Amino acid sequence: MLQPKQTQISPDAYFEMEEQAETKSEYFHGEMFAMTGASHRHNVIAVNITSLLHAGLRDQDCFIYGGDMKVEVDPGRHYAYPDASVVCGGVDFVEGRTDVFKNPLVLFEILSKSTSDYDMGAKFKAYRAIPSLRDYVVIDQYSVFVTHFHKNEEGQWTLKDLERLEDAVPIRSLGLEMDMKEIYRRIEFDPM
Repeated sequence: MLQPKQTQISPDAYFEMEEQAETKSEYFHGEMFAMTGASHRHNVIAVNITSLLHAGLRDQDCFIYGGDMKVEVDPGRHYAYPDASVVCGGVDFVEGRTDVFKNPLVLFEILSKSTSDYDMGAKFKAYRAIPSLRDYVVIDQYSVFVTHFHKNEEGQWTLKDLERLEDAVPIRSLGLEMDMKEIYRRIEFDPM
């Protein structure tokens, strides 16, 4: 049986629609995928992360972005909204745009029930192709659990799981550590 052909949209059409839209969408190979609203925990964790980054990088040549800046994952084919990101040494924007950059050093994603498999799987696989990326930090909003991926000098990705409030996430490319108790500041977890 023949399936109806899906209409593919160009990156330029995507950018134009995003400028007019009331909600955010990511772009993947000609299709747009609407992003759902973030929870209270998600928002508190996101602000905690950007606050920690701002304090730790205040005197560095770095820019810290929240979840409203797009990163070019694959030129002309994949654009995503990380929950937080860091660019150091100057921002390399996509030509003609000031809302999409190409050179993240660190990306952060806060897991939700609907995105956890994607953020830990296909999205991270795509992110690994970004030449400038050195650290990828994935934060669980439902329990104290952070997975930190780091690209070492040999180009190999290593991972470290952290699950105690006494732990610290070592963001090696930035030369700083983020205390787990500060990442999860003011987060209350449901009793088991």
